[in-house]
Amino acid sequence: MLKDDRNPRALAALPDEALIDAVQRQTFRYFWDGADAASGLALDRRTLVGATGEDLADERVAIGGTGFGIMALIVAVERGWVTRDAALERLGRMRDALMRARRYHGAFPHFMDGASGETIPMSPKDDAGDLVETSFLCMGLLCARQYFSEDTAMARQLRADFDTLWHEVEWNWFTQGGLDVLYWHWSPKHGWAMNHEVRGWNECLITYVLAAAAPRHAIDPRVYHRGFAAGDGFVNGQSYYGIEIPLGMPYGGPLFFTHYSFCGLDPRGLKDRYADYWDLNCRHLQINRAHCIANPQGHPGYGESCWGLTASDDPDGYLAHAPDVDNGTISPTAALASLPYAPAEVMQVLRHFLTVHGERLWRDYGFIDAFCEQRGWFADTYLAIDQGPIVVMMENHRTGLLWKLFMSVPEVQAGLRRLDFNSPHLGSPAP
Repeated sequence: MLKDDRNPRALAALPDEALIDAVQRQTFRYFWDGADAASGLALDRRTLVGATGEDLADERVAIGGTGFGIMALIVAVERGWVTRDAALERLGRMRDALMRARRYHGAFPHFMDGASGETIPMSPKDDAGDLVETSFLCMGLLCARQYFSEDTAMARQLRADFDTLWHEVEWNWFTQGGLDVLYWHWSPKHGWAMNHEVRGWNECLITYVLAAAAPRHAIDPRVYHRGFAAGDGFVNGQSYYGIEIPLGMPYGGPLFFTHYSFCGLDPRGLKDRYADYWDLNCRHLQINRAHCIANPQGHPGYGESCWGLTASDDPDGYLAHAPDVDNGTISPTAALASLPYAPAEVMQVLRHFLTVHGERLWRDYGFIDAFCEQRGWFADTYLAIDQGPIVVMMENHRTGLLWKLFMSVPEVQAGLRRLDFNSPHLGSPAP
């Protein structure tokens, strides 16, 4: 068990760096103490039940959440919360579970059983390959391959097996035989029935970068330019609260668009013909924050110290919250994982959460998933895809660790060049 920091008021009195460290460490417990017992992989969610707050585990392993969890594990080793040997042992168990998991043209399902490796359907037709969740996993595997570089038998085998998992993803298969767009899902039972094109600005930039970077089953660059960067929901150019945003849906959409792909992709200086991605993400955050400060619907609690709309649980289930889809629910991950983009503003929110809401928000695995003051509702859940980016993006703010690791991957650099990106990690700009 890791150290448990459960006194929110004491934490709020810490200097910034010590406070960030405590939040990262407590949140990492979700992926260490709260992982699937059989495999060590990240569970989709854990739930606190009843007055005692009993901690119940979901049976479903989350593939995307596991990718973020692997990145959080790297942070834990670097920070000394777990030993390198313990992390390698855990990664070995995770590797074994992933190697025996059922895959679909190399892609993992959204959910699986950690012990058997069998797929757990997310919905009746979403019962097999999920390319986007697979890309989040591969991002984590590649970071681990770069970080655990020691010349030992265990580390060499882990790197070789992570390469196998990454190389066997048939990214080009997910173009439905050569169409100019990637498709999110494929099922041996239902084929392409989900028919979900991955296009328009969203969380999936990482999917296209890895698909272009793949050593064995890469897509042609035109799939990015004619698929992802085409159609409704990509180019915007409108202003909201006086802030213009070049790409994306109205008001920018939920804030996880600025987190998921950018856990590994370093947005600082990352540009292509469509956007400067650091500038885009900062503008997206500014719009999200400005909306909560303006608070046109009068939701209790909103303001400069309490903002952040993204996908999370809410009083009625689960919703991708955004300025134009706002039911009064604040998700801590929205602001906290945005620390690189607005450090002072995020620290203000963090201290507010601890001092005003205390243990209603701050529990065993860090901050609960969400809350809605208007309805007096505080979640009894934690979600892997929300906890992971908190640890990772906070570390990227502090040291750039995951950005440095992922952007050092030779295949990633090649993929970015194929898609005509510029980045300081690539050396001189493309002609």
